[in-house]
Amino acid sequence: MTGLDLPQPGDLSDDERGLVELLRESAVQLLPDGTVLDSDDVLGALRALQQEFVRFRLYYKFGIDEVLTKITILREEFEQAHDYSPIEHVRHRLKSMESLMQKVIRTGIDLSIPAIRESIHDIAGIRITCSFVSDAYWVRDMLAQQPDLEVVNTKDYIAHPKPNGYRSLHMIVRVPVFLSDRTEHVDVEIQLRTIAMDFWASTEHKLYYKFGREVPAHLLAELTETARLSAELDDRMARLRGEINGLDATGR
Repeated sequence: MTGLDLPQPGDLSDDERGLVELLRESAVQLLPDGTVLDSDDVLGALRALQQEFVRFRLYYKFGIDEVLTKITILREEFEQAHDYSPIEHVRHRLKSMESLMQKVIRTGIDLSIPAIRESIHDIAGIRITCSFVSDAYWVRDMLAQQPDLEVVNTKDYIAHPKPNGYRSLHMIVRVPVFLSDRTEHVDVEIQLRTIAMDFWASTEHKLYYKFGREVPAHLLAELTETARLSAELDDRMARLRGEINGLDATGR
């Protein structure tokens, strides 16, 4: 059995304390069987592990920056050179170290950078909100045509919604990050949604968070119904835009 003589909480930073708890819960997974480490050993290992993951996450932060630059250029081009931009809002997030470690342990991935890079593709995330469904596909196609973006995977939950009604267009793109001594290629998840889809998904997330993923049945039924109404709203707004675009200056 693995032995851990863990350092006292006062010896650690907030991030390190989180890692200590994860190590405490999963020591058998993270250390060879029969290993016994004293407090100094654990503290040194934790800090080395933390530094390694800080650098690793930094690459993904740079990956977000690279993709955001491309999105900003597209958005400003449409706003300045055209009468209409398909991009309404853009948000981004970088998975926290604690969240990343929890996912590593929960899914049984080896605690190594190559294994995590290979298995976890949502460390870096960008969400693009559009007015219309056709805009989401349009932005997807424009990004896919960027010569230095490799589309690794696409999941179309607009054409094929999840059973609970969730709709969104997901892309995993691989972007080069040019460092001082080498080039790293990192994956960035891009979600494209309409405003209606985003509103629904945000509400669903808050409900699952509030109820600890045990959402009452009547609320789940309401979510499913509102997902249907959200899709209907997107369809009606698209038809309305089509009719407006078909009118001439006199309204005929």
